[in-house]
Amino acid sequence: MTCWEILGIEPTRDPRQIEAAFEKQSKFATGEEAERLKQAYQEAMGREPAPQVERSQSEESAPAAEPVAAVPDEQPLNANEQQVVREVVIQVNALLNDSGRSKDPQIWKAILGEPPADYPRVRREIGRSLEQNVRPMAENGTFPAPVARFLGEWFDWNSLTEVVRENREDEEAARDAQEQEAEEDLPPQMVNFWPAVIGWIVGLAVLATLFGGMGGGG
Repeated sequence: MTCWEILGIEPTRDPRQIEAAFEKQSKFATGEEAERLKQAYQEAMGREPAPQVERSQSEESAPAAEPVAAVPDEQPLNANEQQVVREVVIQVNALLNDSGRSKDPQIWKAILGEPPADYPRVRREIGRSLEQNVRPMAENGTFPAPVARFLGEWFDWNSLTEVVRENREDEEAARDAQEQEAEEDLPPQMVNFWPAVIGWIVGLAVLATLFGGMGGGG
């Protein structure tokens, strides 16, 4: 059985398609099946598969250990992928020096979402390279909420997503407080306008009645 048959795809040189097939198949692979799948992935990516080690009879009779799902991260990035990571980091550092453009989420998406930077393995390595510098800036409010939200979702920075949610709630609470203060600051005469008008009308009616009575008595 060829590596392509094990991965369940047609022969291709597209690493993204190979990784997607590997991740899909590895969800259901266990034991020797997972090992064959890993070797097929390595072969499809152009790497030499790990040599099979002959197991002794005692090892074969021993209970199998809990299988650990193999993931593409176990293999180092190749030279081309490493170069992509370096180029993206350089672009991001240049973006950070432009306070105006760094607040535009579309520019971040254009830099980070351009293939092959969006390949899962490459994306994770870019995230690790940027995390120490970019993540604190997003958490302390240097970037607007749309940029921070995109970075949190793109790199699976869960704590950053939580910060964005809390900031949004704080902004809504501050806006509600401002609206309440504006209502409380209305001039008292505006609040008591109609009671005053009614009082004047009643007073005038009383005066008219008194003067009318005095005129009739004369």
